[in-house]
Amino acid sequence: MRFRNVGIVMGLLALLSPASEALAGYSLFGDAQIVQPGNNSPNAVQIRSTCPGGFPTCFINNSFTFGGVDFDIPAGITFADFQTLATDYMFTDGSCGGGSPRFVISLTNGTNSGDISVYLGPPPNYMFCPSNVWQSTGDLLEGVNPIDTSHLPAGTFYDPYTLAVTKYGSYQVTGVQLVADGSWAQLGGVQTMRGDNVNINGTIYTFDQPQTKEQCKKGGWEVTTRTDNSTFKNQGACIQYFNTGK
Repeated sequence: MRFRNVGIVMGLLALLSPASEALAGYSLFGDAQIVQPGNNSPNAVQIRSTCPGGFPTCFINNSFTFGGVDFDIPAGITFADFQTLATDYMFTDGSCGGGSPRFVISLTNGTNSGDISVYLGPPPNYMFCPSNVWQSTGDLLEGVNPIDTSHLPAGTFYDPYTLAVTKYGSYQVTGVQLVADGSWAQLGGVQTMRGDNVNINGTIYTFDQPQTKEQCKKGGWEVTTRTDNSTFKNQGACIQYFNTGK
């Protein structure tokens, strides 16, 4: 079962500010945080969605939550230039389902704008991912998984990547997000996923760089790195890096 709630979530995102200033090419929003450990690395990102009381109670009570990561994308890149999309992932609560988790690629040609959704999990229903086991999606744009272009003109549920490029290759990519918002479809009303080693068009995000000063404290400086993967000598150097980027 899939819940086509991209419009709902993207509207909510517009009301939120990032959870922290991004030093490492991304920012967190909603119920997202950096956690330990990652997949063969110190840190991972945890994105979570909750639906207290289940569906539709959590929507009626306005208690539904979601979370995600917003990645920095170079200006001017087109969808035809966008050739790699992958992540390592592990579910710690719930599973994939309800159209979540997914990558959301925002596109525009100056006249029409919309999103392409690229779902995690086994096609065609993207459900029943195992728990507490790290997996790799492989390249979601070159593999067997079709992608959801239904929020763009002439789009459909689903298109092969090659056909999507034919339709939208000249569109500018304005944003990429990794989102969890499928708790409404989970038996326990919670969907929690860890992500690591995210590959967006050849740029790898390991989430080992500090996003807030607090991550440098209580020994956090020992398990974080700069964007060039160099380590810190002490807590003060980590805090200075957050303050100045140096």
